[in-house]
Amino acid sequence: MWFTKVSLKNPVFATMVMLAFVVLGIFSYQRLKVDQFPEIDFPVVVVTADYPGASPEIVESEVTKKIEEGVNSIAGISALTSRSFEGSAVVIIEFQLHIDGRKAAEDVREKVATVRTQLRTEVKEPRVLRFDPASRPVWSLAVLPDGDEATRQSAVELTTWADQTLKKRLENVRGVGAVTLVGATRREINIYLDPKALEAFGITPEQVAQAVRNENQDLPLGSIRSLDQDRVVQIDARMERPEDFGKIIVARKNGAPVRVDQIARVQDGPQEVQSLALYNGQRTLLLSVQKAQGENTIEVVDGLNDAVQTLRKELPPGVRLETIGDSSRPIRVAVDNVRQTLIEGALLTVLIVFLFLNSWRSTVITGLTLPIALIGTFLFMNMFGFTINMITLMALSLCVGLLIDDAIVVRENIVRHVQMGKSSYQAAMDGTQEIGLAVLATTLSIVAVFLPIGFMGGIIGKFFHEFGITIVAAVLISMFVSFTLDPMLSSIWEDPSIHTHGKKVKPITFYDKTIGRVTGWFDHATDALIETYQRILRWSLVHKLTTLAMAAGIFVLSVVMVPLLGTEFVPKADFSETSINFYVPVGASIEATEAKAQQVEAVVRSLPEVRYTLSTINTGSTQGKIYASIYVRLVDRKDRQRSVDDMSGVLRERLRQIPGITVTHVGLLDPVGGQKQIEFSLQGPDLQELARLARAVNEKIRTIPGLVDLDSSVKPDKPVIAVDVRRDAASDLGLSVAQMANSLRTLIAGQTVGNWRAPDDQTYDVNVRLAPEARNTPQDLERLPFALTGADGSSRIVRLNQVASVRESTGPNQINRRDLTREVAVNANVHNRSAGEVSGDIRKVLDTMAFPPGYRYQFGGSTKNMQESFGYAISALLLAVVFIYMILASQFKSFVQPLALMTSLPLTLIGVVLALLMFGSSLSMFSIIGVIMLMGLVTKNAILLVDFAIRARDDHTGEDGQPVPGMSRHDALLMAARVRLRPILMTTLAMIFGMVPLAFALSEGSEQRAPMGQAVIGGVITSSLLTLVVVPVVYCYMDDLAQWARRVLGGKRPARS
Repeated sequence: MWFTKVSLKNPVFATMVMLAFVVLGIFSYQRLKVDQFPEIDFPVVVVTADYPGASPEIVESEVTKKIEEGVNSIAGISALTSRSFEGSAVVIIEFQLHIDGRKAAEDVREKVATVRTQLRTEVKEPRVLRFDPASRPVWSLAVLPDGDEATRQSAVELTTWADQTLKKRLENVRGVGAVTLVGATRREINIYLDPKALEAFGITPEQVAQAVRNENQDLPLGSIRSLDQDRVVQIDARMERPEDFGKIIVARKNGAPVRVDQIARVQDGPQEVQSLALYNGQRTLLLSVQKAQGENTIEVVDGLNDAVQTLRKELPPGVRLETIGDSSRPIRVAVDNVRQTLIEGALLTVLIVFLFLNSWRSTVITGLTLPIALIGTFLFMNMFGFTINMITLMALSLCVGLLIDDAIVVRENIVRHVQMGKSSYQAAMDGTQEIGLAVLATTLSIVAVFLPIGFMGGIIGKFFHEFGITIVAAVLISMFVSFTLDPMLSSIWEDPSIHTHGKKVKPITFYDKTIGRVTGWFDHATDALIETYQRILRWSLVHKLTTLAMAAGIFVLSVVMVPLLGTEFVPKADFSETSINFYVPVGASIEATEAKAQQVEAVVRSLPEVRYTLSTINTGSTQGKIYASIYVRLVDRKDRQRSVDDMSGVLRERLRQIPGITVTHVGLLDPVGGQKQIEFSLQGPDLQELARLARAVNEKIRTIPGLVDLDSSVKPDKPVIAVDVRRDAASDLGLSVAQMANSLRTLIAGQTVGNWRAPDDQTYDVNVRLAPEARNTPQDLERLPFALTGADGSSRIVRLNQVASVRESTGPNQINRRDLTREVAVNANVHNRSAGEVSGDIRKVLDTMAFPPGYRYQFGGSTKNMQESFGYAISALLLAVVFIYMILASQFKSFVQPLALMTSLPLTLIGVVLALLMFGSSLSMFSIIGVIMLMGLVTKNAILLVDFAIRARDDHTGEDGQPVPGMSRHDALLMAARVRLRPILMTTLAMIFGMVPLAFALSEGSEQRAPMGQAVIGGVITSSLLTLVVVPVVYCYMDDLAQWARRVLGGKRPARS
């Protein structure tokens, strides 16, 4: 290698190049952001529109369908779903991963603007958001009353301060997408109408609303100009106090004014509760923060924490702030743990090298590769715009064993040349030259494996892009260091212990008597192992067919055992937090849901592992007053015996004892996408038929083992009061449906008729609606009056029951749609079984069911991601195998020989399967990446072995300049076994020990990463044992094949001339 020559001739230059890597790497490290996973946010745009008081069917036909049809023509949509609730529509547009979220949001805004003209005027302005409102908040803060009764603030005062001051301060923090107040008791001015008084005076609700709107105004009237000044003229007719609204004159009857306070009561008080938050069972005011798409969680949370710190100095008396949810904690914990794993792996690797080389100088020379390559990698991570996350750090901790490999092989060969009696300079030159091509081939085969991983498609490609590229960068740097720094240090820094290596020397120094004894014993054990290996190889080379049959048998056995492993997309990690979702019977009030939430919280808090609980009702992912979600923070992992999964089983049992609730989720959500593990939907045009199908499906799949928390979007119909208009009667009295609807809407839903500015300069809404006691029962509605003005100007009163009948009925709770058709979403969790096995069973059940024409099922969530990703992973694996073949063929200048080396690839499978079964892990994305990684590692050993055998068979010139004939194939292979077993053992053990902290990790969240380490350790152990025996045997067969081909082709050649 030319750069080896340069570094040997100019050691200072070589040192400076290494120093440049380290310095630039350290500077880059400081600039790298920290996150849990690479940025894989799906570009999601959500359109929400409110239609106050409308039933789900009306919302669907009047709002949802129109928005869906409008946005459906945008390019790049991967999924279009919608939910029509009572009074609101939510349309979720998911784009393909390569689409830019900002551009997608702009496209949606344009389309929604064109649709706006088709929506009814009562529909509020649609909002377009660049994040999913149901996505989990990254941070939440409780605002609690504090101090004694005198200073303690009321709920309305707390809400006012939180809304006007705290919320605005948090929204100013960079990266915050939205701040939601949960459990807010806002202040508002309500003008509660009295139906009897309205009837007595003959006044319509619209008249009251119009009068309040007209009278409560500040109006600019222009300006008066004179030569020396310019003055603005304005009417300042805003109400100064809430009581002033009562003095507004609505109309005149018989010459006397009718004021608001004669037909209504003005109340300055709290708004009706819409959402609730309970902290350890107590009502609290909660601010939950969602981050904007593409922002760094840790930076956002740090900004929020800083904002709260400065706010604490300015708190009004009687207020206390407490941070409850913080999703940056798992990220910090995961990243710190992987960092620790990396350091532990590096130390174990260096220890293995020391035991083999039995010289601290050699250990330093090879060990230096590690820090230089790792720190140098940060430079490339910064250049490519990567972050420090679990995936990139795992890539580095996997690298630990790989990075030192090249250095070990090069150093070991240089030591061998020095023992031949060469000068250290010559040994460094010849040793590196001799092994250079083999090391280049092994490094390139590892690059060939990891490049396809870096460029896979789909969500998995986004996930592991940084992984593949990081490893490629690290491995290439380590090869460069091995070819420059290693030979240079070996030539300058002579090691006297090299010459005593393998010889019996009397222990003199303290070192010889202590550590020397251990390393001496290790040397002895290695030599004994080499003898044993040579004996086994001798037997194998004689009994070639038996050896191959055994290898084939082992491979078939491993293929048969694969189905024993379960499959899942990404394993769940235990970060000392879990969640529970449940709902109460349809139509229940928010107070009834609160009572049940308190019962559930009490059960949860009775467990010793629970630190605190936080319940939210009718907010975020639990839209609807009957839905509640409970966040449970557990004590740290080291302080408890049971894992989150064990706790989930216990909680499910305990919650069964609470009557009147249906539990829909206990435990952890899927790490990618934040959904339940099993999701599928039934699609078709008719809601009734879908509901029937959903019930039939649920009955059948409920019995599947391991399936828990089964839930579907079909809920019992909710109570509805239907007003049936008698059109003839209404027409006779001169009433149209629109007039009736407007009056009733003002009376029942209420109408915001402006705002009132308080002395503290804050504005509060003013609403006109029926008094609460006059809108409790259907009978109350029947008596509602309509005032009609006759042709002669006189007014007369008509009651609702004269022109319409009021009846109780039921209507759907919510209507879900997917891809422009109605759907029923079914979701579930799994317990004590893998998601892949359970979804496989569900698929079998669905395939046996007869669906009517126009109805179908479709899997989504992690099941869909898993199938898609496994497909991409297998194509990456095949690509890696093709690349490895190309590299080996180029190195050995043969089309046939690489096949011998590649027989080692299938032999990794048995180790992977056994290791995962032993640890009880399933086949997930992480373990599959481990398998792909093994492809590169395993060919490494085969290359080192066969490369030496091929060299030994070639004729070469000896030390005295005389030609030396090459060895026979049998002797060359045995010679290669003796010389190369040592570096092979070193690199294999370095790899295994580098992985041990990852595979056996016991820290928080390690369940996610461990399968990768387990797969690599299992595969490396078995494949190394099998490769060392099977590859030489196959090499003999391939060599015979090549010679036969040469003979046949060679025999034909003369005939051709």
